[in-house]
Amino acid sequence: MARRLAAIMFTDIAGYTSLAQSDKAGALALLKEQQKLLRPLLATHHGRKVKSIGDGLLLEFENALDAVECGANFQRQVHERNVGAGVRPLKIRVGIHLGDVQRQGTDILGDAVNIASRIEPLAEAGGVCLSDPVYVQVRNKVPYRIERLGPRTLKGVREPVDVYRLVLPWTREDAVAKEASLPRVAVLPFANISPDPKDEYFADGLTEELITVLSQVKGLRVISHTSVNQYKGTTKPVAQIGSELGVDTVLEGSVRKAGEQLRISVQLIDTGSDEHRWAQTYDRKLENVFAIQAEVAEQTAGALKVELLKSEREALLEKPTSNLAAYESYLRGIQAFRNYTGWGDEKHDREAERCFEEAIREDPDFSAAYSYLANHLLAVMGVSRSAKDTVPRARELAAKALELNPNSSDAHVAAGNVVFQGDLNWARAEAEFQQAIALNPSSSAAREWYGYLLWVLGRFEEAKKQDGLAIELDPLWILARHQLVLAHENSDLGEIISMLEKLVESFPDSVGTRRWLTWYYAVAGRTEEALRSVEPLAGTTDPAARYHRSIVLALLGRPEEAEARIAEWEAGRISQYISPVDVAVWYAFRGETEKALDLLERDFREGDRTLWNEYRTPAFDSIREEPRFIALLRAMNLPTTPPHRRWKFNVQLPPKSR
Repeated sequence: MARRLAAIMFTDIAGYTSLAQSDKAGALALLKEQQKLLRPLLATHHGRKVKSIGDGLLLEFENALDAVECGANFQRQVHERNVGAGVRPLKIRVGIHLGDVQRQGTDILGDAVNIASRIEPLAEAGGVCLSDPVYVQVRNKVPYRIERLGPRTLKGVREPVDVYRLVLPWTREDAVAKEASLPRVAVLPFANISPDPKDEYFADGLTEELITVLSQVKGLRVISHTSVNQYKGTTKPVAQIGSELGVDTVLEGSVRKAGEQLRISVQLIDTGSDEHRWAQTYDRKLENVFAIQAEVAEQTAGALKVELLKSEREALLEKPTSNLAAYESYLRGIQAFRNYTGWGDEKHDREAERCFEEAIREDPDFSAAYSYLANHLLAVMGVSRSAKDTVPRARELAAKALELNPNSSDAHVAAGNVVFQGDLNWARAEAEFQQAIALNPSSSAAREWYGYLLWVLGRFEEAKKQDGLAIELDPLWILARHQLVLAHENSDLGEIISMLEKLVESFPDSVGTRRWLTWYYAVAGRTEEALRSVEPLAGTTDPAARYHRSIVLALLGRPEEAEARIAEWEAGRISQYISPVDVAVWYAFRGETEKALDLLERDFREGDRTLWNEYRTPAFDSIREEPRFIALLRAMNLPTTPPHRRWKFNVQLPPKSR
C-alpha cells in the first residue's frame, strides 16, 4: 500500500455516551447535526470524511493549515449554534495530527491515525488540540494564539508527543486578564509642528494609525485612543501619565509635514525611570509613511523585548492603501470621527462621513476606510440617525471591509454591530466580537461592545468581565465605565448610585454621567439630590437633555415639562432623532399601557427595533406581563422572564393626563 503525508482530524461529542443512555433520539439528533455543520466546511478546506467512529468522525485533509482552519471554523459554528435560545448544547472536541498514512479502499491506516485519535480527548469541549508536527506547519499562519501544553504520553505511542491547543475566543475569554504581565504602552498624541496648522489632522491620524499598527503585536497591550487623546498638549510628567494609564512606557513624538516631505521624531520613554528606551528621527517622503509606522512598531517591540511572530512582521509591512490622496482623506476622517461629541454635533458627524467616503472613492480597495465609516455610522445610530436609515449602508461597508481584509479586527467589530443592532442576531454578534478580540486583544471597542451585548442578554457577570478588560485597555474611556455600571443592574440601588457618584468625582466634565446619576437619584426618591443635580440642565437647548430633565422632574411629581416635550415630539417639532421607545417610557410611567405598546410596536414595525436597549428598564414593569410586550420580546429573541433586579421605583408615578 502506498504511503503519503496527510493531516488527520478526529472529532467526538463530549458526554455523548451518557446522553445516549438517557435520550437516544436526542443523542442521534446531535450526531446528525455534527455532520451537517461539518459538511460544507470540508468542501471549503479540501477535506473528506473517511468514516464515522461511534459519536466521532475521522477526517482527512491535504495539509495541516486546511485541517486547523476547518477545526477552528467548525468550533466557531458549533459555538454560534450553542448560544441560540432553547437548544441542547453540542460539545465537540477536535484533535489534529500530521503524518504518513496508508490508503485501504476509502479508509486510511497507520500510526498517524492512532496518534490523532489519542490527541482528540486532550481537547476541552469547544477546543482544538494539535500535535507538534501540525504546530510547526501552522504557527504564524492562523489568527489565534497557540498554547503549548507540553509532552503527553499517549496510549499505543512509544515516545511522548508535544501537544498544543488553539486559544479560541470562547474557550479563553479572559486571555487579557491572564496576560497582565505583558508590556503596556500608550501612544501619546503626536505634536503637529508643520508650517500649516491645518495639517493637525495628519498628526492626529498618525497617532491613531500607530496605535492600530502596534495593536497588531500580540505581545503588547496598547492603550486605546480615547484615553490617550486626553493628553494632547499636556504638560503632565511622564510618570504621572504612566500612573493614570497604568502603562510601563509611553511613545511620544512630533510630525512636520511640508508638501511631500515628512519629518517624524519618535521616542519611547520608561514611565518609571523617565529614561529613553530608544529615540529616532525619520526624514522621508510622504509615500514612506507606512514603512515608518512598521519600523516604529518593530523598534518598540524590540525595546520591550517582545519577539515578533512571522505573521506579525508580514502584517506590519502591509500597506493599507497605495493611494496617498485616499490616505489623507482617511486621516481627516479619523480626526472628525474622534472630534464627534454626540447630540447636535452634525458638523463632525457629516465631516467624518464625507472624508471616509472620499477615501473609498479614491481607493475602492481601502478596507480600513470601509471599517471606519461603518463603525462611525453605527456609533451615531440612535443619537443623530435612526437604525433604519443607518444599518443598510453600514451592512454594505462592513461586508466590503471583511471581503478586503478578513483579518481586520475593526471590520469584525463593525460586522458584529450590524448583526447586533441591525439584525438582533445575538449569537452571530457574539461570534464576531469574539473574533475581533482574537485578532486584536488590545481592542477596547470590541470588548466594550461585547460587554454591552452580554448586558442586553442578562449575562451580567460575563459583561462585568469584558467591561473590566475594556477599562484596562482604555482607562479614561467613560463609556466603558458606564457599561460596567449597567452590568451591576442586579445590585443594590445604593451601590449603583455610589458607583456613579465616584464616576462624577473622577470625570467631573462628563455631562452624561451627571444626567444618569440624576435619574437614579429620582428613582431612589432622593428628591433634593435629584433637583440639585438636574438644575444645570434648565437652560439647555439639546432636545435629548431637555427630554431627560423633563422625565426626572416628572418622577419628582412635576410632569408639566414632560407633557410639553411629548407634545413637541408628537407634533413633529423636534427635528433631532428621538426613538419612539424613549417616548413609550413616558407613557409606561403614566400607566397609559395602550399608548406605550402602540409606540413600541411602531418602533419595531418601522425598522428601528430599539426596544432591546430599554426592555429591562423599570419603567416597563407596568406592561411587562402584557401579551403584546411579551410578543415583541419574542420577536426580538430577547428573554421574556422578569429582570433580575434587586430594587424597584421608590417614587410616586404621576397620574394619567385627562
